[in-house]
Amino acid sequence: MIRVGVLTSSRADYGIYLPLIKNLLLETEINLKIVVFGTHLSKYHGYTVDQIEQDGFSIFAKIESMLVGDSPNAIASAYALTGLKFADFWSDNHEQFDIVFALGDRYEMAAAVAASIPFGVDIAHIHGGETTLGAIDNIYRHSITLASKFHFAAAELFANRIKNLLDHNQYHVYHVGSLGIENLMGLTLLTLEEFSAKWGIDLNQPTLLLTVHPETSDYAQNERHCQELEQAIRVLVRDFQLVITMPNADTSGLIFRKRFERLSNEFEAIRTIENFGSQSYFTCMNYVQLVLGNSSSGIIEAGSMRKYALNLGNRQLGRLSGENVIHREFEMDAIVQGVMQYSGREYTGENPYYRPHASKNIIEILKKHYGKL
Repeated sequence: MIRVGVLTSSRADYGIYLPLIKNLLLETEINLKIVVFGTHLSKYHGYTVDQIEQDGFSIFAKIESMLVGDSPNAIASAYALTGLKFADFWSDNHEQFDIVFALGDRYEMAAAVAASIPFGVDIAHIHGGETTLGAIDNIYRHSITLASKFHFAAAELFANRIKNLLDHNQYHVYHVGSLGIENLMGLTLLTLEEFSAKWGIDLNQPTLLLTVHPETSDYAQNERHCQELEQAIRVLVRDFQLVITMPNADTSGLIFRKRFERLSNEFEAIRTIENFGSQSYFTCMNYVQLVLGNSSSGIIEAGSMRKYALNLGNRQLGRLSGENVIHREFEMDAIVQGVMQYSGREYTGENPYYRPHASKNIIEILKKHYGKL
């Protein structure tokens, strides 16, 4: 029996993990334990642990460590507290795992992984080797890579970067493609009527899907970015309905969150959503005219939905992107012009993040290395 753990700290990584979790549970020779922490347990961010339980998954442990504030001190303190909580968790439970999955680049994920190092936990990192120069997540992602034994990269470019980071051959690096795209392709999307009944949002009218997170490597710029974006929204709302998904728990995230809430109260055509869940989020993406903001979903999944994505600012700077991704600065005129130019157009090109059967390939690799346990 292979004892596998999955660390999930947010709605974002959970949605990407889904096909892997489902396929792990189908394996009779794998015992799966899901460890939930981060914003999953924050009522301020939608308490998305409920979604995991509603999906029918058993949770092995819940570890609370998030703070309400979004200052640099609050983020550093949450990192330290997460490490402290996981020091106790690994002390009591490290022998129950043969391998543990960690996905992405969040600071709380990096803290959980860092705490595992003295206990010799085998970590399998998903989405390593990528670059986002506009976010401090870039540092956290590489730190998880350095602490991991297995690496499941979304593109060959990232696999090669991981090998360069490690500078030795003792670790296992594989190009498997994006789990997020596999999750997307396996979803049964809602109809327009079902979506409207669930969320009270009519997607028959021209709509933009907006997700903006703060730039954390230069967080002093976020106030200006927010002002420019607000001016653009005030122009765009004349022609479009805007569906806004709320920011992550990052440095200066409250700047955008409060502005979006205020705009939603001012305009009936602006709706804010704390947590769509994968099915509703990609249903919304399927019907909108354009994806707008600086979320990784615009970079990774939008191309597979045949959507153009207007990527704003530097948060995703350096990340591999397909021809559907249009880069613009946080400037009102550039945002409005980009939306008017690309909204409603269908993207017919390739997605560089796609590779078939990502989750099954990951599981086969695990079975090859741990199957005799």
